[in-house]
Formats: sequence, structure tokens, C-alpha cells
Amino acid sequence: MYRHLGWFIGLKYRTWSAKRLPDAKPHPARVKPVAMLDTAQEIAIYIHRFHNLDLFQQGWYQIKITLRWEDDDYTSLGTPARVVQYEVPDLGSDDAYGVWRIDDTDNSFSTQPFRIKYARQDVLLSIMISFNLPVGRYEGPPTSAVILKFELMYAPALNKGSEILASLDTSPSAVHEFRIPPKALLGLHSYCPVHFDAFHAVLVDVSIHTSLLKVGSSMSPLKVPSGSSTAQDDAGDSSIGSKVASVDFKDVMLVKALLTARDILLEELQKLSRAIDQAVDLTDFISNMDDTNLFGSVLKKNLGAADVVSGRGKPRNGLERANGSLDFRSEELLRRLSRGDLLNSFHSLGDQVSYLWNTFLHFHRANERKILEFLRDAWAKDRRAEWSIWMVYSKVEMPHYYLNSGGDESSHNGSHKRVSSLWKLTDDPAQTAATRAELHRRSIAQMNINNRSIQDMQIFGNPSQIPIVIVERVMNARRRSSSENSYLRHLDVIDSMGPLIGPSSAAANKKSGSGSLQNGRVLRIVVFVHGFQGHHLDLRLVRNQWLLIDPKTEFLMSEANEDKTSDDFREMGLRLAQEVVSFVKKKMDKFSRSGRLGDIKLSFVGHSIGNVILRTALAESIMEPFLRYLYTYVSISGPHLGYLYSSNSLFNSGLWLLKKFKGTQCIHQLTFTDDPDLQNTFLYKLCKQKTLENFKHIILLSSPQDGYVPYHSARIETCQAASWDFSKKGKLFLEMLNDCLDQIRAPSSEQRVFIRCDVNFDTSSYGKNLNSFIGRAAHIEFLESDIFARFLMWSFPELFH
Repeated sequence: MYRHLGWFIGLKYRTWSAKRLPDAKPHPARVKPVAMLDTAQEIAIYIHRFHNLDLFQQGWYQIKITLRWEDDDYTSLGTPARVVQYEVPDLGSDDAYGVWRIDDTDNSFSTQPFRIKYARQDVLLSIMISFNLPVGRYEGPPTSAVILKFELMYAPALNKGSEILASLDTSPSAVHEFRIPPKALLGLHSYCPVHFDAFHAVLVDVSIHTSLLKVGSSMSPLKVPSGSSTAQDDAGDSSIGSKVASVDFKDVMLVKALLTARDILLEELQKLSRAIDQAVDLTDFISNMDDTNLFGSVLKKNLGAADVVSGRGKPRNGLERANGSLDFRSEELLRRLSRGDLLNSFHSLGDQVSYLWNTFLHFHRANERKILEFLRDAWAKDRRAEWSIWMVYSKVEMPHYYLNSGGDESSHNGSHKRVSSLWKLTDDPAQTAATRAELHRRSIAQMNINNRSIQDMQIFGNPSQIPIVIVERVMNARRRSSSENSYLRHLDVIDSMGPLIGPSSAAANKKSGSGSLQNGRVLRIVVFVHGFQGHHLDLRLVRNQWLLIDPKTEFLMSEANEDKTSDDFREMGLRLAQEVVSFVKKKMDKFSRSGRLGDIKLSFVGHSIGNVILRTALAESIMEPFLRYLYTYVSISGPHLGYLYSSNSLFNSGLWLLKKFKGTQCIHQLTFTDDPDLQNTFLYKLCKQKTLENFKHIILLSSPQDGYVPYHSARIETCQAASWDFSKKGKLFLEMLNDCLDQIRAPSSEQRVFIRCDVNFDTSSYGKNLNSFIGRAAHIEFLESDIFARFLMWSFPELFH
């Protein structure tokens, strides 16, 4: 019966007072009651919706929230202070049970249990819960971070009534923790997406709001030095007692913290008001918020009335700002206040902060969706900067020499000879990349990360174990003319932190898509292709990240070649092409029925030999009408140049066994043993096909730790062995390489984004086993980790939308 009710519960703040204990029991005459200042940290958590991305099980779910100080080891928990139900949860009678609840045993808050039945299901929760944490134990404002813990509770779908709550009370299915640093506790409004883990992929839209609030004051004994006793002391009019109280560092810092909290709250409230175009009336508050009046009467006797009001005169002990006005956050200024004046300032500032905080809560109540949308956009823009700790942006200095294209050198009269001195004998690009990443990882381990942003503990919990992503970006590479045999020439390398898509590209996109944007909806389709002996859900973690960036994208997790990846690539490519054409046509028909179909953006993501399969599919005639719609191509460890130069002897032995005893045709094709003449082999001919030139964006992901795919083959670049090989094999390899790069080079009228990304995983977690020894661990890590995809996709969202 509670399902159709809205709730507002205001629980009285619970506060704690810190009381100083004397070193020794003083004489009763030496003890004076002194007001101690108390504050509380309030953290408001707004839970908007629960979105099921990829939960494996139907059933009853519930979100449980707790707060604690980071340095207290679970002994000081936040207390739920108030709960506001913004909207009635939009749940059917069979999809909800009970109401939200507060558990006094662990000071936790739990949402209403709700039932999940299908993928991409939304559950609107629309509830705000505020927690209070005691601050009195600190000598001033809090110096510890706050750990915010979300737990996903689960109960089987068959449970009924009280069985649901009994099952939900057991251990959580997944946990996601965040760290709110001390700098953020004085004032913060931030979006905070909760994803839990790879096995419980959901999105909980959450925003976090913090402030330091005044609780009140309590009386505590103050010890007066025994050598300072006078009759005036006992009467309570001693200048000594006044000085002792006025220089209490804790109280000075609390007043300073309230000043900062008030200014942050005011600034952020005005910023939110402008951002969502909703006015909030603060005229009276601002007109009465005069720090000169707040402190002026107290400081007149020390600084002079004229100086207090106008700030004239020379700076006195750092009490003034550069513009001559008094700095009321100055500790020196605040220390000049008497105990009574400091107490009055504390209460006045506390009242101002409370007024602004309550104003914000009412403002949020009326505009929660607009505020959440604004904070989410701000969060998305900040991802590149925050995650740049693990991302190394690099300008690739491309060589200005020529590489032989594979033809007879004599036919060019020696004008385009390969330069063998390009490589040193000790150069190994994979080893160089791994060493570079390891040095960067060591620097992260020594880094002190201290900012105001909420920190995701899945990443910041152990920063040195997070993958390092080295991004090499090249744009607008000019296509070779028929008389050139250059490897890469006349390249425009973008600034390491600049946008990927320049003005010319934006203009071209606007020109090509302007009509479609005005006259119809854009149909975005992404096709995921698994690798050897893979499963159609292998790339689901990358899919989930793509869904977070663009929830309206249609996804095809290819099943056409599941359990058939030992066949000829031509057969696998045809099956994939047929599957893609059927899927695209079905989505086009659906869009046409629901509205006018505009542009189509068709993207592909491949893992391992899935990249060869999808390139083969693109060469099929039935795909030709759709090539003009190709948008983004993401290759994850794809053997584009095959295994002509593979240095992993153990893996090569495995390939030989597959060919010898299994008769695996695709392995023959990858190793160029499908025909005695290399020019008749499948992969050589595939490189001649124009399978890459229609994509707007091409991203090649590789890993120097991946022993299953040659490093150069995944990156489509030359290698040391080929550079020193003057045989026909070396020439044909360079010809394949140049054929692929010619497809990637954009015509002079277009601009194409071409990125190479090295993903370096933390190998310390692998241990010493066969998988890590032969390089399989890193190859599979691409499928079992989504952090690298999160970094890449949120840093360059324009490539995935």
C-alpha cells in the first residue's frame, strides 16, 4: 500500500562534540566552562534510476548505501538524516515489494526492492538520502576522506513476500565504492555513475552533494595555566583566559571552513541556476552577506574603522588581498577575534550555510532531472583529464624515408631502396613499448593523487594495477600518388591533447549529414565479431561501454561463425556479410516505420581473427551498398598482416599442430601456407581489397604483452625482421603493408582519424603460468577487462557517437 505514497522523513541531526581532556586533574578554581564548536558533514545522495545493462540473472534487486570516514576502519559510520521521495516509483504491482528502509545496526539505507525482468530495463527510483558524519573528533574541518559504498543485493525471482527481504539481507552480489576526498567535503555537486562489476553490469544514475554544516556549540572545561591565577580570572574577565580561547586553532579553522563552504555553495548554486536556466532568488541573502559587517565591529579596535570598511592602508601581516581588501579567510585575522566574537561568527556563518544548503535542496527538488543532466555532461567532459594519469598521448614522428613497395628494385633504378639502417640490432618495438609503460606505471605508484573529484575505487583503489594506454594519433595522412612508394609522408600530427576532429572534418560531416539530421533520425549500428573459437558475447564489456556513451545504438553480437572459426576465411566472411546485411535491413525497416530514416552509421569491432573475418565480409559484393555508411572501426589485437614474421616460437608450434592434425584452414591462411606462391595466398590478396578506406575512424588496439598476435601485425606497421629481409617474402610483406596503409590514408578532400593504442596490462596479477608465459593472458585480458575501453571511449566520445 506504500507504493503510491511519497515520503519525506526528516530525522534530527545526530551530532558529536569533541571535548578536550586535561592532562591532569586541575584545581576546581582553574576550570572554566567554554563553548565548543560542533559541525557535521552532510552528504546528500540522489539516486535517479537503475538501468540494467547486462545482469545475468532475473530477480529482485536492491541498492544498499553506507558511509564512513576512510581512516576510521568502519568505526565511524554516517547516519541517515533525512529521506525525500521525489516521485512515485513507476513500478507495476508485481515488480516492487516493500519500501525503502534504514537499518540502525549498520546505519545503512536500502532502496525499495524492485524486480528486473529484461535487458536494458529502467527502474526510476528518484530518491534523495542525506547522511551526517561527525566532525568533532578532528582538530578543525575534516582531514580524512569519506568512503561511499554501494552494495547490490539480490534475491531469486521465485521468492515471495518475506522471503525476498530475507534473501536481500544476505551478502551483496557486487560492491562499488567511491572516495570523496577532504577537499570535496566543503562543497561539491557531482555526477557519480555506479556500475558495480563486469558480472553485474548496470548503470545507477547518482549525483553527490556535500557541505559542512553547523550543529551547535556545547560547554566544555578550559584549563587555565596554574601560574596565571588572579581574582579577575575567577570572575571570568581575565585577558589571559580570553587569549587562550581566541587562539584555539581548531575553532579558527572551523570558522574558516564555514566561510569556504558558504562561498562554494553560493557559487555552485548560481552556476547551476545559470546552467539549467532556472532562476533562484538570492537577492536578499547576497545583500545581507557582508563579511565586513560580520567581522568589522570586532576588528575596528585592532585595524581601525576606515581600514576595515575600505581596505585602505598597507597590508598588515598578510591580512589583505592583492587588491587591498581584507581577506576574511586569513588565519591571522581570525585569530584576532575573541572567544565570544569567534563563537558569534561561527553561528552567523553556520546559519548562512544552512540557508544556502536548504535552498539548494529545494532547488534540486524542483529541477532534479535538469541538474542531473548538467552534472552528467560535466562529468563526461572531465573524464579525459582525470584518466590522463593512465593515458600517454604521443605524437608519432613518421620517417621521411621510403620503403620499397615489393617490386624489383632495379626497375626503379635504385631510386627507392630500402634503408636497412633504420633499425638497430637491439630495437624491439614491443619491448620498447612495454618498458615505456612499466616506467610510467612506477611513476603512478609514487604519485599522490589529491584533487576535489570523486574517485572511483575500481580505478583509484590501486592505481598501479590499472592498464596503461599509450595513444599514438595521426590525422589526415595524405594518400600516396602512383609515383610514390613512401611508407607515410606529409603527415599532420595533432596536438597531444587537442580534439580529434578538426574544422574541415566537422564541415564535411555537416555537409554530408546535414540533410539526414534535418529530415530523419540517424541509425547507428555496431557489429561485434569474436575471434578464434570465441563466443558472440566475448566483446560484451566493450559493448556495454559503447551503450553508456550512446544508449540509442543498435548492436549486433555476431553469431554467424560461432563454433565455425576453423573454416576458410572466405566462408566465414560471407556468413558474416549475410548476417550484417539482414540485420541492417531489418533495422532500416523498423526506423522507416517509426519515422523518417536519415543517415546510417555502421561501425565494427573485432577481436583477434574476427578482424580478418570482418574485413573479408566487407569485400563481399552484398556489402557494397553499405560501404558508404561505414563509420568507426575498432580492431582489438587483430592479425592484419598475418604471421609471416612471428617471433613467439611456442605459439608458432601451436599453429603448426593445428595445421598438421586439425587441418584448420584459417590457420593455413594466416601463416601464408595456403598456397606455394605467396602472391596467391588469401591474406596477400585481402590486403589488396579496399576494406579499410571507407571508415571515418580507424583505431588499432595492440599490446606488447600479447604473444598470440604479432605486435606489428596488430598495429599495421613494419617490423625489424621484415626490414632486414631482402628476399621475396620481405618485399611482399612491405607491399601488403603499403596496401593497407594506402587504404588508411585519406584522400586530400577528406579527413580521417587514425589511432594506434598500446594497452599495457598489469602482469603482476597474472602469476607464473602457461597463459602468461605464451602471451595468452594479455590476449584474453582484452575480453575480461573494460577499463582500457572505458579510458579510450570516454576520452574520445566523438568517435563512438
